[in-house]
Amino acid sequence: MKRLTPFAFAFFLAAASSSLVGCDSASAGSSPQASSAQVSGIDGPGAHALVAQGATLVDVRTPGEWQSGHIEGAVLIPIDELGGRLGEIPRDRTVVVYCASGARSARAAAILGAAGYTVRDLGGISRWNG
Repeated sequence: MKRLTPFAFAFFLAAASSSLVGCDSASAGSSPQASSAQVSGIDGPGAHALVAQGATLVDVRTPGEWQSGHIEGAVLIPIDELGGRLGEIPRDRTVVVYCASGARSARAAAILGAAGYTVRDLGGISRWNG
C-alpha cells in the first residue's frame, strides 16, 4: 500500500470535506473545518477587520472570474494551483479565503489549515459587502 504525501493527504481531506460542506456560505460557520483551531468561517465585517489588520486575502476563483471583479487587495491563487503555490502565502498572518459561492473556499481553507495556516473562510465574494 502506498503512503500519501502530506500534500496528497491534505488534498484528500479537502476533497472529502468539500463533499460534506454545502455550497452556500451560510454553512461556513458550521462546517466540519470550523471545529478546527486553525480554520473557521467569518462574515464580511469580520473579514474587513482582519484584512485591515494585515491578514492575507486570497481569491481561489479562476482568472476569468477574477477579471470580472475581485476584492481590492486580494491575491489570485486558483484552487487548482493552491497546493503548488503555498510558498506565496505568508505563514505569519491569518489568511482569509473566498470564491464565488463558498465551495472552493471551503476546500482552500481545508488545504491551508492542513498545511498549518490560520484560516478564515469568507465563503462567497458577495459576503464581503453583504
